[in-house]
Amino acid sequence: MTNKPIPYGKQHITQEDIEAVVQTLQSDFLTQGPAVAAFEEAFAAYVGAKYAVAVANGTAALHLCALALGVNESSRVITTPITFVASANCIRYCGGTVEFADVTPDTALLDLEKVRHLLESKPEGYYSGIIPVDFAGNPVNLEALRQLADAYGLWIIEDACHAPGGYFYDSKGNKQLCGNGNFADLAIFSFHPVKHIATGEGGMITTNDEKLYKKLLQLRTHGITRDPEQMEENHGGWYMEMQELGYNYRIPDMLCALGISQLKRAEAGLAKRKQVAAVYDAAFAGEAGIEILATDTAALATSGETGHAYHLYVIRVQDRKGLYDYLRQHHIFAQVHYIPAHTMPYYRHLGHRKGDYPEAELYYSQCLSLPMYPTLTEEEQAFVIEKVKEFVQHGS
Repeated sequence: MTNKPIPYGKQHITQEDIEAVVQTLQSDFLTQGPAVAAFEEAFAAYVGAKYAVAVANGTAALHLCALALGVNESSRVITTPITFVASANCIRYCGGTVEFADVTPDTALLDLEKVRHLLESKPEGYYSGIIPVDFAGNPVNLEALRQLADAYGLWIIEDACHAPGGYFYDSKGNKQLCGNGNFADLAIFSFHPVKHIATGEGGMITTNDEKLYKKLLQLRTHGITRDPEQMEENHGGWYMEMQELGYNYRIPDMLCALGISQLKRAEAGLAKRKQVAAVYDAAFAGEAGIEILATDTAALATSGETGHAYHLYVIRVQDRKGLYDYLRQHHIFAQVHYIPAHTMPYYRHLGHRKGDYPEAELYYSQCLSLPMYPTLTEEEQAFVIEKVKEFVQHGS
């Protein structure tokens, strides 16, 4: 191998992507133009949802979802500690209270039994909603979570940033794509460069609820409407009304053009991610000292393939810090996903404590995300596997 760095993830930009952006740059619209609606329509079709709203980034998507659902100072919302902090921060932006539930040891996904225990321990109406995360690309069983949420009158925001193209099978054997809106009230995606679809920055919200959809469109643009049916007055063709406090969370047309181009090869990229994962699985199967996160066995039994979207490929080892440093010495830039949100100083200052969620903290002490992206070569992956095994078997 050369000394060329191997990152844990990276974007893949083709000539077609470049041409799509250039074409938009040469058009009449750089923002608020036709590429935005075209991207929304294409993405909604890709995940099987009725509506999609493109926004500036995944965090903006989460914030808008919380606003549209009416999160305020009296809201209490449950999420997982194993996630990027934006999944929790969106509730704090609206003044709400965040509570965490621990994760399952085999998947690092939100433990639905721990969620159930939380709900049963409080009076009816104590909680407002739940934000599950399809961590690493592994889908949460939203059918089971929906049943739980309905029993307690809760909404669901699915954080599917890791899982475009991911899916699980419901109890009737139906394939349920992440973000399709059949169980979650709203779902969000990110188009950060390391994600499946890269636009630099950018995000998407999907839903099957028309009322929420219209609310999101208004909140995305300063709380302003130009719809005559919604306005209180109408002075003429120029007239608009700011009806509530919204934000400028719009996404430019050139980024949407890039998103449309990337979306055209999303399935090919997902297939390659699954191939990369299969090679890792085979290499590490039965390897003492290396634990692989579990995947959706129901999908495997039903279709012969996993519904995991493989944004990340995570292993667990005892000496995570040692392996992390050893790989970096060999120009392999593995990463840690994630530092448990409740251990961050901000959340500790709000009363959360280390030790509150032992499975999440144990997972964090052992987890490492290995290089996972469609353009990872066979030679590069073989080198990564060689160095991981070398360290685990012999140390540094």
